Amino acid sequence: MTTETANCVPTTGLDELGALEAAVAELESRPNSQFRTVGDPAAELRRRAGELGAEELFQRAELLLASVDLREGRIGEGGQSAHRVRAWAEEHHSLHLLARAHRQLSLFYRYVGDSADGLKHAVESVAHMRDDWPVTMRAQLLMSLSVALEESGSRAEGARRAREALALTVAGGDHENTILALNNMVYSAYEVDDEATARAMVAEMHELQARTGHRFGANELDTMARVELMGGHYDEVEALLTPVLADLVAANEGDAIAECQLTLALARRLAGRYPEAQAALDANLRICEERGLAAVRARIREEQAALYAATGRYAEAYEEHRAFHTETTALLSAQRDARARALQAVFEANEARRASEHFREMAHRDALTGLYNRRYINERLPALLAEAAAGGGPISLAIVDLDHFKRVNDTLSHATGDSVLQNVAELLEEATPGPALAARMGGEEFLLVFPGVGPEDAAVRCERLRLRIRAHAWGPITGTLPVTTSIGVTTSLDGLGAVKTLLSQADRNLYAAKHNGRDRVVADTVI
Repeated sequence: MTTETANCVPTTGLDELGALEAAVAELESRPNSQFRTVGDPAAELRRRAGELGAEELFQRAELLLASVDLREGRIGEGGQSAHRVRAWAEEHHSLHLLARAHRQLSLFYRYVGDSADGLKHAVESVAHMRDDWPVTMRAQLLMSLSVALEESGSRAEGARRAREALALTVAGGDHENTILALNNMVYSAYEVDDEATARAMVAEMHELQARTGHRFGANELDTMARVELMGGHYDEVEALLTPVLADLVAANEGDAIAECQLTLALARRLAGRYPEAQAALDANLRICEERGLAAVRARIREEQAALYAATGRYAEAYEEHRAFHTETTALLSAQRDARARALQAVFEANEARRASEHFREMAHRDALTGLYNRRYINERLPALLAEAAAGGGPISLAIVDLDHFKRVNDTLSHATGDSVLQNVAELLEEATPGPALAARMGGEEFLLVFPGVGPEDAAVRCERLRLRIRAHAWGPITGTLPVTTSIGVTTSLDGLGAVKTLLSQADRNLYAAKHNGRDRVVADTVI
């Protein structure tokens, strides 16, 4: 279809449905930089499809309009439309439409700050992907999954998906999406403070721009500005972002302007230009409120606290940081604790078709510590008891709870608390070799399972673990604040007994350990 006819809908012809199909497909294939040319023809296509009773074409046009809404900042409207399309696609088994709807929902949830649901929908979009689909579409689905994985903490997996997307775009000669894939990889390098890698990939982006005439969008310029921040080149940040804020550069994502404003505020603060930094933050808050960008808004709180501190307004900095903490608590908990649950729910449906074993392992892992999670224990422990009963051997369980852990979070910070949990997780893994396993049950509570281990050996292992945790080099993490643990142990000599009964007994022993002064192991009599 030529450029002249791409923006209009055929009005006559014997095969009007075929013409509508071709027009919708053409709109779907347009690159992100042309999304502003999609709205009007998509609305007309939706109208015509409705008149003809062509339901799937109607839904495809509806999803195109949802994409435009999301990219222009109408987050709520775009999310609602994408949900409606997803429901229709599921009911009518339209895999192509379902994959694209899940991608738009991933974008929606990331904008509103729900990383767990953003990841869930990104994963499901790829789960429905087929190898014979167009290269551009497959690359876009993989890039959305890459970003969602990295935002949820799975950097290695996100990087792998980004490389897959880049390979597709290069092989297919898709220059715009090649630059987009490189841009995502540059930002990942920035987040891990790898300036050399980031600058090398920025150079690749410029080289490709020179060959193809591609115009960088707001997201790409913001990423480049972040790289300049790494080198302390604040004037370069200003030069890169000023055209974006003057509306001279296309903003292809709904949060692109807000991200640029936040980067600019940070650069101005670091350069000592405090009034200009405040102006950028004030403008950004208005954007976030208008567009419902909860995730960016929370980060503005953090930057505002830093700006107050830089100007000596420490009381206001403290209050702003408290507001930042309040706004981010729900977002962070979703990233830390709901990611595995979200993945499992998705992969139960479809990911068995694509690398299912690897992702099922992710679904059984706690996002913060990497240990097994409660879901895995609920699934695996009954089987371990059955195996012990069948072999007539013992099995021991221990509940491990960190003493006074709330003091770490309250006195130091939640980030410090996370670091403590991660260090404890490493010690727990060392204490559970072979068939033994360690899991995080929630908060600061962990479970150890020792198949084939009797009561005396289990108590010795837990005592050794207790001493190892107490003697760990906590100084660089918690300062003078000690980290100790209380442990309750129970054993079934022959694998008999219900899971609930054994866990309750271990919990009673844990209570006794805490009641008797903490930092100790309490084991029960053999049951």
